[in-house]
Amino acid sequence: MVEKTNTNTKSVISLTIGILSILIPIFGLIPGIIGVIVSRKAAMEIKQTNEDGRGLVTSGLICSSLGIIIQILAVIGLVAYYSVTTVN
Repeated sequence: MVEKTNTNTKSVISLTIGILSILIPIFGLIPGIIGVIVSRKAAMEIKQTNEDGRGLVTSGLICSSLGIIIQILAVIGLVAYYSVTTVN
């Protein structure tokens, strides 16, 4: 008989937060950082408990990292735009 293993809950949460970090403008940096932390904790938990969800953790980590990069570039773009634009 095939043993059914459970999916790690933190892996699902990390993917959800990672997707939100991409979709939320400007303030998405905060969920991105939280997503990376939750992803790392979930990866360690999966290694210890042998649960499913390793792919979700990897996807959550990638989405969170991508969200952080997008948000940093957006902030740099806004700062560059407003530093070039002058009001006379």
